[in-house]
Amino acid sequence: QVQLVESGGGLVQPGGSLRLSCAGSGIRVSIYTMGWSRQAPGKQRELVAAITATGITNYINSVKGRFTISRDSAKNVVYLQMDHLGPEDTAVYSCSAGRTVYSTGGSYERRWEYWGQGTQVTVSS
Repeated sequence: QVQLVESGGGLVQPGGSLRLSCAGSGIRVSIYTMGWSRQAPGKQRELVAAITATGITNYINSVKGRFTISRDSAKNVVYLQMDHLGPEDTAVYSCSAGRTVYSTGGSYERRWEYWGQGTQVTVSS
């Protein structure tokens, strides 16, 4: 019943931009923590951006200032705006939905429940 469908991937030149979309079905993305992860060939999957149901965002250091995660609750879509792309950003990008469990001292744990199929992003001349 729950589906997360990514779109917007493709080939882009270094320095260019792409906006990925994650459309939810059978799930209200506004009440979940939503994330974008990526996996490059031969590398482990890494979470690059997340946004909680209350709008708190965070990013891995390598994409800070370049990527922006956002949500359009009315359209039930989560976006990942990617600017100043470089070859190191080439990967399959997937969106996910879950929850953030907070602990003392500001710590938290992500508990992912749903995953999309992924969309390919290739940054090359």
